[in-house]
Amino acid sequence: MSHLYFTQSITDGKAVLCEEDAVHLVKVMRAAEGDEVRLCDGAGMEYQGRLSTVSVNYVEAEILSSALSASEPDREVTLYVGLAKGDKIDFIIQKATELGASRIVPFESRFCVARAKNEDKKAQRWQRIAKEAAKQAARGRIPTVNTPISYKILLNEVKNYDASFFCYEEGGEPLFANGHLHSRLADAKRIALVTGAEGGFSPDEAQQAKEAGCILTGLGPRILRCETAPVAALTAVMVLTGNL
Repeated sequence: MSHLYFTQSITDGKAVLCEEDAVHLVKVMRAAEGDEVRLCDGAGMEYQGRLSTVSVNYVEAEILSSALSASEPDREVTLYVGLAKGDKIDFIIQKATELGASRIVPFESRFCVARAKNEDKKAQRWQRIAKEAAKQAARGRIPTVNTPISYKILLNEVKNYDASFFCYEEGGEPLFANGHLHSRLADAKRIALVTGAEGGFSPDEAQQAKEAGCILTGLGPRILRCETAPVAALTAVMVLTGNL
């Protein structure tokens, strides 16, 4: 599969790549005028283009065809993930993007060891990680990665989804049991998944999530690490909804 390049500079049948993408295309891929290239606008449309202007920092392509990206899931899944230490959040963002998450939102809760600081700088790095992962996975969209939010804001946001699943280490309703998909998951187009940080959740936080409309969900009899749980939960949702 050829490399995919994201650009929002698509007008009048032409697309433009600048800076890092242009340098990669020209210096690494050895592209030349007349070569064809795969492009995406980051909003679900994919394009086939032919290079018409090639320089180190600027590439222009003539659009030959366009189509909806075939790689995007038919469910919009937002992953709420507890702030974790070190580079664990980076790993989660990368893998969640590859698996098809549409939005990734770190949050602070009672037992988070890490705390939000330098939020804007971190969010910029996280967004770059999502972009690179989206390119590697040939996604049609680049997931939005938010700056960290409070648990209170999380509780307000999860009310707005068709189904919200709160992955709780003390257990809960399975996503798939007795040969049947959870009814809320089967009917939902907009889904929220909530997973915790290293310390998990307190019973009070789980109760608050339930009162906000979340379905307390178990991920099996084993306790998963904070960087494993979101990947496992998102994988399960994609498999069970036919998107993986």
